Amino acid sequence: MKEKGSSFSGSIGFVLAAAGSAVGVGNIWRFPYLCAKDGGGLFLLVYLVLVLTFGFVLLTTDVAIGRKTKKNALRAFEALNPKWKFLGHLTFLVPALIMTYYSVIGGWIAKYFFIYVVSDGKEAAADGYFTSFITSDIAPIVFMLIFLALTAWIVFRGVEKGIEKFSRIIMPGLILLIVIIAVFSLTLSHTDADGTVRTGLQGLAVYIRPDFSGLTVKRFLEILLDAMSQLFFSLSVSMGIMITYGSYVKNEVNLNKATNQIEIFDTGIAFLAGMMIIPAVFVFLGNDGMASGPSLIFISLPKVFEAMGIFGRPVAILFFLMMGFAALTSCVSVMETLVANCMELSHKPRKKMCGVVGVYSLITAVLICLGYNKLYFELKLPNGSVGQLLDVMDYISNSFLMPFISLLTSILIGWVIGPDWIIGEVERNGEHFRRAGLYRFMIRYVVPIVMLILFLVSAGFADWI
Repeated sequence: MKEKGSSFSGSIGFVLAAAGSAVGVGNIWRFPYLCAKDGGGLFLLVYLVLVLTFGFVLLTTDVAIGRKTKKNALRAFEALNPKWKFLGHLTFLVPALIMTYYSVIGGWIAKYFFIYVVSDGKEAAADGYFTSFITSDIAPIVFMLIFLALTAWIVFRGVEKGIEKFSRIIMPGLILLIVIIAVFSLTLSHTDADGTVRTGLQGLAVYIRPDFSGLTVKRFLEILLDAMSQLFFSLSVSMGIMITYGSYVKNEVNLNKATNQIEIFDTGIAFLAGMMIIPAVFVFLGNDGMASGPSLIFISLPKVFEAMGIFGRPVAILFFLMMGFAALTSCVSVMETLVANCMELSHKPRKKMCGVVGVYSLITAVLICLGYNKLYFELKLPNGSVGQLLDVMDYISNSFLMPFISLLTSILIGWVIGPDWIIGEVERNGEHFRRAGLYRFMIRYVVPIVMLILFLVSAGFADWI
């Protein structure tokens, strides 16, 4: 079901909304960590090549499918080929799983923003504070509710008056905040008790200088797979979001230009996120401060803010405000995809489906919060890691389903429908698609092979490769 007026006003509205979806929490903490872990500039180089090849192919495919069919992710694949209807149902699962925990992480960010607004934030830097917060019974649920309510309100307002209007305001602010903090990080310096001096510029060198020491074929493949998995996080591909947003794009919009702009936005902000975090962590905590996941944002960085002295509190407020913007834009895109899919299934209006998705999101998010206390368990995942409820949802959606969906999509477009179907949509208004040849080759031969490898690694068959 498509409501009257369910479209972006133009190219800028679409690009900002899509970029907002792409620039999320994962983009800001995950990209810097992987970069530090995988050889600094070497990871940057590999990632850039992947963005210009795989990222361009996957993003173009999703957006073109959406605009051509004018259907949301659930029905778009059925419109392409009725026998591939199941692929639409798989894409439905990804945002449904992500929605269970994204508002929980958004609530964590809201909590830390609140701490620094009402106090000096010293308690946030204390050992064990983050663990004590997420394992408490009430506080995580309260802050999750605040974040979820704001997300639902934006989606409730619709595409042009809600998502686009919000993105037009927030995205420039988000970029400005990232630039300010990134520049400030480069000016930092710290002297250890033994007289060792570390500067922000040294941290920048750690970030961007390629490290080829100990590089083997196996190690390069690990870096390649890390960069590829980051691509899914960064561009919001293979989860139905970009298909849904593509269905809101007007026919007169230059699709090739718009997707190029999204690539530039996403890669630029990811790079600035690394420049913002890595130099600061390096200055005050050294190489040992480069921890992954939640520990980087919620454990390492509060210690950095405390070490900054009088600058710590205002920088922390700006940082968590920026993180809140990033989380909100991404969560909005996930909820919008679910609402759009439910509208297609039920033929009910947006307001009613917002209520249904909101209730689902609330119930599942509460369960995720309880996964750190009353429902706590540890499960060994096929990729070798050990996780609890949030980690399980994240693994199934991001590590298992997304490469599998990309694999099947590349087969469908490359060999069943044909690449010219996508190329024709990109050139709808007579625009020249310069990378059409690259698109044909990638979607038919390269993407299926690499996605199969990535899927096998994620499924625990890494030793077979």
